[in-house]
Amino acid sequence: MSGSQLSQSRGREALAIDAADSAEKVPTIRLQQLLRSYGHGESEVIALNSIDFTVQKGEFVALMGPSGAGKSTCLNMLGCLDRPTSGHYFFQGVDVAYLSGEQRALLRRHFIGFVFQGFNLLNRTTALENVELPLIYRRVPAKERHRRAHEALEKVGLSGREKHTPGELSGGQQQRVAIARAIVTDPALMLADEPTGNLDTAMSQEILRLLTQLNQEQGLTIVMVTHEADIAAIAQREVHFLDGRIATDTTRREQSE
Repeated sequence: MSGSQLSQSRGREALAIDAADSAEKVPTIRLQQLLRSYGHGESEVIALNSIDFTVQKGEFVALMGPSGAGKSTCLNMLGCLDRPTSGHYFFQGVDVAYLSGEQRALLRRHFIGFVFQGFNLLNRTTALENVELPLIYRRVPAKERHRRAHEALEKVGLSGREKHTPGELSGGQQQRVAIARAIVTDPALMLADEPTGNLDTAMSQEILRLLTQLNQEQGLTIVMVTHEADIAAIAQREVHFLDGRIATDTTRREQSE
């Protein structure tokens, strides 16, 4: 997959072929000396300080650190929501830093699923309609949209709740709808920003079990930001940020040996 190939005219099928070929050969994510700063001169703030970071296909990585450490800035970079000041971000072999705004939007639409702390559901639409939204943007025909949205809701344990609006669902159920919306496009990467931050302990455990299941059984690559050590403990790797740098990067296998 090359930057020039990320054009609207090619369509999802060609993009999927490119991504599948690339995914077999390179990491899903590779950051190389990536720096993000804001402001200039004495007012300059360095949010990410020349970091190197790699995520392989199928990994589940938790990003941790105090407020202002750089983890949320890193997540925005991974989601193509921001550009680096210098350095490189390779997504399945493509240097995202040098793609146009339209190309980055296309990459987000086809390859990345997002889950937010606040759910970000449309209140007056049903669970099924919320899950269908990414497919509408991609102009998937209605019959195919309905089928895929039903399947996504079934995967997250919400069969029979398709016609419920967010106000008729619990917080945990709303987050399940949000996860279904993130996976309905069959993304290469899920980015989760404090996905249990608005949930109680019981609901949080439900969501964590679901994310673990998606990672282990479906092979979904997940990068999750969290402040909580017990939440991060479900991930295979914990990457701790401090002052815009990666302070530690530890895998669960290393911890158990």
